[in-house]
Amino acid sequence: MSMAPRVVVAKQPANEIEEKQVALSYLHEAWTEARLDGVDGDCLAQASLFTALSELVSTYGEEATAKFTEGFPARIRNGEFSIQRSHQ
Repeated sequence: MSMAPRVVVAKQPANEIEEKQVALSYLHEAWTEARLDGVDGDCLAQASLFTALSELVSTYGEEATAKFTEGFPARIRNGEFSIQRSHQ
């Protein structure tokens, strides 16, 4: 299993896209560390979803978060969250 390179970032991201890339880098690093420590991937996924939804509810409220997640089934079925893996 390869470790993601540690990314050194500026304190003020230039834009929202860059800020999201920085956030994903931090999450990927934490995920990798947890997996190396033996935490199950499904457990991590469920804890991550809970944490993300809790943050959205805290920031935007329950109704807005519920509306945001209404489109998830179609997006999942359309493959937006699927990672294409190469076969070796």
